[in-house]
Amino acid sequence: MLKKYVTLILFVLFVFSSNIAEAHVCPPGRTHGPGNSCPPSPPGLPIDGGVGALLIIGLGYAVSKLKDKK
Repeated sequence: MLKKYVTLILFVLFVFSSNIAEAHVCPPGRTHGPGNSCPPSPPGLPIDGGVGALLIIGLGYAVSKLKDKK
């Protein structure tokens, strides 16, 4: 019973303390680069065929599992 309360208290503390953590946002009018407190912009990465392939594989896996249940 004590373990359940400790887990609940730790979970609640984690949830309420997590909204203090915020990402660093560059103020308007400041540019990214050396000498500024703003981090450099991340490179634009395309999301293309890899995600589609993973979705198709996942769909095939789900269908095979559903057929195995029958």
